[in-house]
Amino acid sequence: MPKFAANLTMLFTEVAMLDRPALARQAGFDGAEVLFPYDHSIDAWRGALGDFPLLLINTPPGDWVAGERGFAAVAGARAQFQDSFLRAVDYARALSAPRVHVMAGVASGAEAEAVYLENLAWAAAKAPDLTLVIEPLNPDDMPAYFLNDFDHGARMIDDLGAANVQLQYDLWHAAKIHGNAWGVWQRHAGVIGHIQVAGFPARAEPGGGGFDMTQLCDAVDGGAGGGWIAAEYRPARATVHGLGWLGALKSRSQLIGA
Repeated sequence: MPKFAANLTMLFTEVAMLDRPALARQAGFDGAEVLFPYDHSIDAWRGALGDFPLLLINTPPGDWVAGERGFAAVAGARAQFQDSFLRAVDYARALSAPRVHVMAGVASGAEAEAVYLENLAWAAAKAPDLTLVIEPLNPDDMPAYFLNDFDHGARMIDDLGAANVQLQYDLWHAAKIHGNAWGVWQRHAGVIGHIQVAGFPARAEPGGGGFDMTQLCDAVDGGAGGGWIAAEYRPARATVHGLGWLGALKSRSQLIGA
């Protein structure tokens, strides 16, 4: 049966960040992910997580307020990219997180793609023990972000040919970009290394938008995405009051496995 991770950046915001792993475990999640863990030390995170698995972190984005969204595709930012990537690797290894989302940044055009592929190749060789994922982000939420198409992302992964670089499949972004989120899954399931879900069209609790979550659970149960589904959404109310979807999917999986 699939395991479920809570995105601690978006869920359980009713409490302080380092209190969220315990609350997520209590609520029925099997693990966690966090976008940017860097405001707290590795030791602080170790204390907060205990043996609660951390599935994924992002590379540092740079100055978010100034518009930076990572550096992997940004021409002239190789030093910033390498420094940010190595910082992410330090956190990931220390916290036993097997995946790092490599943020592309604000860029466009053929030069940006060449820079992106070169940086990804360097990163893949530098951290062969980690799975590096790239995530297409829709232009409404992330204007001018370089990677904004799942087909483009899959093609670049194929061009790169690095076994430890895979696609991050976020149902919300797939639906926003391509309209048919399940069609995106069917085209690219073979290169998907991490899965995130949210409801559509409101990006609240998972469900709706013509997407069958049970189909996704069946696919993940077969080994896709490492057997994990991460919840990355904006709760419509306090997180703990909107987890009926989690209980229903876990109960269904337990019944099928019985």
